[in-house]
Amino acid sequence: MRNFLLPLLLLAPPAAAQTIYVTNERGNSVTVIDGKSLQPTATWAVGARPRGVLLSRDGRFLYVCASNENAVEVVDRATGKVVAQLPSGENPETFALSPDGRLLFASNERDATVTAIDVEKRSVAFQVVVGVEPEGMAVSPDGRFAVSTSETDHALHWIDIASQKLVGQTPVDERPRHAEFTADGRELWASAEIGGTVQVVDTVTRKVTATIRFDVPGVAADKVLPVGIRFTPDQKLALVALGRADHVAIIDRATRKVTAMVPVGRRVWHLAITPDGTRAFAANGLGDTVSVIDIAAAKVIATIPAGRAPWGVAIAP
Repeated sequence: MRNFLLPLLLLAPPAAAQTIYVTNERGNSVTVIDGKSLQPTATWAVGARPRGVLLSRDGRFLYVCASNENAVEVVDRATGKVVAQLPSGENPETFALSPDGRLLFASNERDATVTAIDVEKRSVAFQVVVGVEPEGMAVSPDGRFAVSTSETDHALHWIDIASQKLVGQTPVDERPRHAEFTADGRELWASAEIGGTVQVVDTVTRKVTATIRFDVPGVAADKVLPVGIRFTPDQKLALVALGRADHVAIIDRATRKVTAMVPVGRRVWHLAITPDGTRAFAANGLGDTVSVIDIAAAKVIATIPAGRAPWGVAIAP
């Protein structure tokens, strides 16, 4: 595969003073990384089996899915201490915030529900039964819908937030793991781990309009397990973590074409992109590391040690 990004700027501009947070699924911890030095600066203890991680809208707190605690933990960024536990269902994996930051939607793998948590009241606002083994969560930019990915049902489940009801399903490829809305809300991209694809869904018709496949040189097809998806701030590129293929794919959103494959660490699971769109930080679950990707150059520029089994990544400006 030709790498169309290499002719672009090979030297990225100096990184802003960002902080990167990485959940360590088997380490029961969060690794804190300085975005300028690209060095870990702290390790915070959290609940058992932390996976999904998000920044609160006001930037004060970190939300962490403590899956084996059946709760979402609230971590004070100033102290690194867990200051509250938000109620969830059984085994929450990932979550998504409403645009106003008032509701946190958590997928509960074991009881096949999505819990809407009132962040301010720290209580359950409502709960909706969805498909079996819900994993990924996304909330539309207009705040109308929450979408969960059902690994067993091979479907996306659409929740109308105002009515608090399930209003639709979209069949997708096998074992969907992550869903991500585009900034304009017109598309929802969903990864299928066992299907080996990313599918683009029209949010008006709720139907799949495109399927993107991945050919990783030298890697068997059954190792290509797409999970995390993130868009660059300008919405021109999508980056996809390909699991045990140990690569991150860079996709031109307009053409749906893979423009580069970036070798990273072992079993890359989730990733996050800096606000300026120059770098991505990818969690390598079997390598206990984080790969730093220069997006324009389509190459890894640093590898940072993390805790045991890095899973999720969040970036604070």
